[in-house]
Amino acid sequence: MQQSESIQNIAKALMTFHVKVGSIKKDAKNPFFKSSYASLSNILESINDPLVESGLSIGQFPSGQYGLTTILMHESGEFISSEYEMKPAKDDPQGRGSCITYQRRYALAAVLSLNIDDDDDANQATHGKSNPADDSRPWMNRASVEYLGAVKKLSNKETTVEKILQHYKLSKEVKEYFQTL
Repeated sequence: MQQSESIQNIAKALMTFHVKVGSIKKDAKNPFFKSSYASLSNILESINDPLVESGLSIGQFPSGQYGLTTILMHESGEFISSEYEMKPAKDDPQGRGSCITYQRRYALAAVLSLNIDDDDDANQATHGKSNPADDSRPWMNRASVEYLGAVKKLSNKETTVEKILQHYKLSKEVKEYFQTL
C-alpha cells in the first residue's frame, strides 16, 4: 500500500462516503457455485454519487502480468493506493478479462470497506420495504435547513426521531445525536 504524506482529508471524506453509500446488494447469480454476488456495474453505480459527494474518486489499472492497482484519490490531492496480483484460472483473453473484473470488484470492496450484504438494514420491518432502493426519502444532511429545524423541534419536544424518520433518512451518527435531544 502507498499513500500521500497526509490522509487527513481522505479519512474525513471516507466517513462522509460511508454515511451516504449504505450497503450494496448482491444483484447477480453464480450458477456454478449457487451463490449471489454484487456485479461490478452494480458496485460502480452504487458508489458513484457518494464518491463524488464526498470529494473522492477511484481509479483502477491493470499492472504487470496479473496485477491490478487501485487508487483512491481525494480532491485535496491525497491518495491511498494498493496493488495485488491474481492469476486467472485460464490464461486466455476471456480468462484474463474475467480475472480483472473479479479483481476490480474485490479491490473496490476492500479499499472502500464496502458492505456487500443481503441484509436489508431492517427496512422490511421498519418501513415495509425490503429493497432500500424503494426508499425515496431524502437524506437529512447536517448543513441543511431541515437539520437545523429538526434540532430545534427535538430540543423543544415538538417532534420525535420516529416522526423525522418518516420523512428523512438519517445517518447513524445523526440519529444517535437526535436521540440525545
